[in-house]
Amino acid sequence: MDAKSRNALLFSLSILFAISATFSAPLRYQTLTPGRLPSPSALSWQNTDTAAEFNDAELETDLTTNNTLPLHFQLHHLDALSSDATPEQLFDLRLQRDALRVESLFSLAAAAITRNRTRGVGGGFSSSVISGLAQGSGEYFTRLGVGTPPRYLYMVLDTGSDVVWVQCAPCTKCYSQTDPVFDPSKSGSYSAVPCGSPLCRRLDSSRCNRKRTCMYQVSYGDGSFTTGEFATETLTFRRTKVARVAIGCGHDNEGLFVGAAGLLGLGRGRLSFPTQTGRRFNQKFSYCLVDRSASSKPSSMVFGGATVSRAARFTPLLTNPKLDTFYYVELLGISIGGTRVPGITPSLFKLDAAGNGGVIVDSGTSVTRLTRPAYIAMRDVFRTGASSLRRAPDFSLFDTCFDLSGKTEVKVPTVVLHFRGADVSLPATNYLIPVDNSGTFCFAFAGTMSGLSIIGNIQQQGFRVIYDLAGSRIGFAPRGCM
Repeated sequence: MDAKSRNALLFSLSILFAISATFSAPLRYQTLTPGRLPSPSALSWQNTDTAAEFNDAELETDLTTNNTLPLHFQLHHLDALSSDATPEQLFDLRLQRDALRVESLFSLAAAAITRNRTRGVGGGFSSSVISGLAQGSGEYFTRLGVGTPPRYLYMVLDTGSDVVWVQCAPCTKCYSQTDPVFDPSKSGSYSAVPCGSPLCRRLDSSRCNRKRTCMYQVSYGDGSFTTGEFATETLTFRRTKVARVAIGCGHDNEGLFVGAAGLLGLGRGRLSFPTQTGRRFNQKFSYCLVDRSASSKPSSMVFGGATVSRAARFTPLLTNPKLDTFYYVELLGISIGGTRVPGITPSLFKLDAAGNGGVIVDSGTSVTRLTRPAYIAMRDVFRTGASSLRRAPDFSLFDTCFDLSGKTEVKVPTVVLHFRGADVSLPATNYLIPVDNSGTFCFAFAGTMSGLSIIGNIQQQGFRVIYDLAGSRIGFAPRGCM
């Protein structure tokens, strides 16, 4: 036996010994009430398509205004745009989008490490940004007004992207969207950004057109892209207007896009909506994503000072020197059944000085991805603790599934994520989920060969996730969707 094989055997034996020692103490369990796959909910929007009832002079606010009144609005899942599909079809599409989304995030992280970002103004784009609204883009959208008077559009919200953009007329090429394409010539608040201005220079990729206005481009790993004029515009959220938001007005939008009109970037970069409106909303925003199989109420988002909950447990944000878009946190370990999983150490999730590795919190990824050694250790301990449940065949990316048909409730081991300063105890519905309507439930985590781990939105369900940018921290408040 060579040294490599011997070391691997010793590691496996040490894990098995640690697991046996772990279960010498009684496990902690919680009750799961098996549900069904969610059906698409009907869309309902308040105060959106009747802009005439609002007093523009009273509502409009400049981004530099130090006004911390909170802004509340509803979020809906992308499934709501596919009301004719079955729950099984919607779940399959969600997993397909999720795989594309994860690959896009991995590509962005890898490219950021190797890319020498250059910002030039010339005849062509100097570089491209992998980000945003591809078929694997964010999972949640809202309806907001663009321009004056506001034209209401569906916009995907994405914590993994920075640039805010919408499709614009006239179209060189536009994909199909639910609403009419936004026409900037009919807006009294649209203003093109001049070439060479500080705002134009914030773009990773920019150039000048013949009118000496700034042009932007956002490109995607699958070859999809959006390009057009960079401008400032007024956005309206229900009864609140936010003026002079820098947006991309996309005249050429090609590739695997979906039915929303554009994207509201919520990342940490310089052109994201939270960064642009930081002073206006006290550098805080939060969302709460409901478990759609158990609740009929909509998910929600809040910008402003009201987003900090006393029940929240906060963990510091980390900074990746190579990539400013993602929200990195420090994951120290994981507990199953009340005991730390042996073999899962902080080193498996470390963000190094070169920008490799780390753990991000992402609203657009559904299933949490962990580096493969951490996932295997966690999965094996969970399987041992759930050995009384009848196993089912693997399903898609899930390799730990159970047949719960005929069950009204079952006991499952508890799962706790240990972030620095914040222990997040997951409800059972956040890690054992239905994958069909025949009683098959799967452990909703997956392993990845990438060094980057991602905390997905299934694990975030029911928590109010608070992004306190002023305090450089993220908080998790249980039962936060009340």
